[in-house]
Amino acid sequence: MYIVAIGWLWVALMMALTETSLSAGLLSFFFYGLAPLALFLWLVGTPARRRHSRRAAPRERRAPVGGSERSERGGGFDSAGQAIDQEVGKMDRGDARRDE
Repeated sequence: MYIVAIGWLWVALMMALTETSLSAGLLSFFFYGLAPLALFLWLVGTPARRRHSRRAAPRERRAPVGGSERSERGGGFDSAGQAIDQEVGKMDRGDARRDE
């Protein structure tokens, strides 16, 4: 896919170099080269971004909340933060039971 992008930019650059003025060359390169190529790469890359976000979502749900965070004092775990996380977890489980 990138070889197509490089070829497209090369052709757009050659077209821009044949323009009579600098401003016309820059505008030609932008509107014939960079803008369409950016749109094309964004559209073609959308499925890959979706796959990546779907793969990352289960990992984020499995990650422990607050378990690896260290407090600034003494390098130990933040016990207040862990206590809050435990209480919130208890409340969340109770809500889930009621919803069922």
